[in-house]
Amino acid sequence: MGVSDRISLAEVARATGVALGSFDSASVAKALGGFASTHIGGDTHPTIADISECLFFSPGDGRIWLQDQRMVLLHTEALGAMRREMVDSMGIEKARGLFTRAGYVSGARDAQLVRKHWPDADPPAAAMAGTRLHALEGVVKVELVSVTYDPDTSGYEGEFIWHNSSEDDEHIAAYGIGGSPACWMQVGYATGYVSTLFGRLIVFRETMCRSMGHAQCRVVGKSADKWDNIEEDMRYLNAREFVDTAAYARSEAGPADLAPSEAPAGDAMVGASSAFNAACHQLSRVARTTATVLFTGESGVGKEKFASMLHRISPRKDQPFIAVNCAAIPETLIESELFGVERGAYTGASHSRPGRFERASGGTLFLDEIGMLSFVAQGKLLRALQEGEVERVGGTRGIAVDVRVVAATNEDLRQAVREGRFREDLFFRLNVFPIHLPPLRERRDDIPLLMNHFLNHYRRKHGCNTGGFTQASVRTLLNYDFPGNIRELQNLVERAVIMADADGLIDVHHLFTGGETLSAEVMTLRMQGNSGTLNFEGAPACANPILAGAVSPQSLEQTERDTLERAISACQGNLSAAARRLNTTRAKLAYRARKHSLI
Repeated sequence: MGVSDRISLAEVARATGVALGSFDSASVAKALGGFASTHIGGDTHPTIADISECLFFSPGDGRIWLQDQRMVLLHTEALGAMRREMVDSMGIEKARGLFTRAGYVSGARDAQLVRKHWPDADPPAAAMAGTRLHALEGVVKVELVSVTYDPDTSGYEGEFIWHNSSEDDEHIAAYGIGGSPACWMQVGYATGYVSTLFGRLIVFRETMCRSMGHAQCRVVGKSADKWDNIEEDMRYLNAREFVDTAAYARSEAGPADLAPSEAPAGDAMVGASSAFNAACHQLSRVARTTATVLFTGESGVGKEKFASMLHRISPRKDQPFIAVNCAAIPETLIESELFGVERGAYTGASHSRPGRFERASGGTLFLDEIGMLSFVAQGKLLRALQEGEVERVGGTRGIAVDVRVVAATNEDLRQAVREGRFREDLFFRLNVFPIHLPPLRERRDDIPLLMNHFLNHYRRKHGCNTGGFTQASVRTLLNYDFPGNIRELQNLVERAVIMADADGLIDVHHLFTGGETLSAEVMTLRMQGNSGTLNFEGAPACANPILAGAVSPQSLEQTERDTLERAISACQGNLSAAARRLNTTRAKLAYRARKHSLI
């Protein structure tokens, strides 16, 4: 059986009714926590039945899918054994951080699934879908105590009770009752899920836990600015100590009352995704050495920031850090800039001056855009790296330098070597310890954290009282491709903070005013406001969401209805088959079909 022959959980239930039950919405809701489909009302909300349709088994090729995400069935005893070994070998603090971060990634993935397949779900309803997914995945039964969400301020507060926590079962079996909460992965999951949904940092804390002797676990989630000592929570979410935690701290005064921030927004390293954490682990490992490091990645991913942090956590931190942009120096000046000039070397050289190598001696020299060096300049650089000494232009003696060289490029240097544009011997001299920094579109789990960080920074810098982001802007940013990566997100948020009304929320039209191209997937959202509803569902790519209003909503609605009607008719009313034909999910197709009164 191949991937195309996936069997959904609902289909398994129908085929094996005795073993799994009838799987109607009411029975599944009862089994998974008592959240009936009417709990939050309306057809736009993902119900238990909708979510169960997203789980597919493909036993022939050994894969399980939660929509387009691969899953595994894992014995809780095996997870408990791994947890015990990590606690015993790494210590409880490091183990807790590792499980918290793993939970965060899992929650962020589930939030992306809900946003992708139920784009019209209201924020509270989408948040409730996370409790159902958590239960469906066999982690815990969730009981809602209270949830408040203010769409005018994007403020969130929620309180839940967790029953039958699998983490507690294994922790108690290994260590018995203790004095601290043990649902580390579940707290990370809740933080990652709700933060990704709302586009701002929502932090959960476990106030009661069975591992502490309580009858059940109780958790409270709030916006980061409503907690005290948020740095303690972020300490477990961040893989390394040098990842910023102060960026999330609550301000005692309002933004307009604060002095403008002097530090650049890029000075803070922010992230919790697995890709970001992997890069941080590599950075920490190589920092204590003197090895040459080569950072690769697209423009705007933060290569210079990583290079600067490498220096700051290395034994050379008290020595100079000198950065050189190789693309900004003309070829005729590169030798004098790197190696220095002796007096009288050429007309106008009235005094001797050291080059960047000499100025960085004892510290770190960062060569940005190394791929832009000319072939001649590459040869001179190679000699300096091999010999550990430089000779000034017009000089007659070598000058020994003790420099750690860190380079960065957004080019594929191996390809440049094959094309004869980069020296192979210099490439191998630089490529001692390569660290690849992924583009922002491959670490979307970090987008809510970065949005929160940049929002706080620019509220301080510009003295604005902007409250946060609307759900339309959150969905757009989470689906945007960010060709300019983190630098582009930073610019978008700064622009929006300036353009948004005082005490108002940032909306889509505040963000995308610079000619950015939004794909059809980004435009698949509903923006609801006092002026009515503007539909972009299925719209073609548009350079500006404001201009997209020229598209006729009626013609789009009719096109969608005709497409659905043809697909359902061709499949003789089989919604699953029609969904496969349209490359969508059954739940999404069923919702749209109900909207058009086709079923």
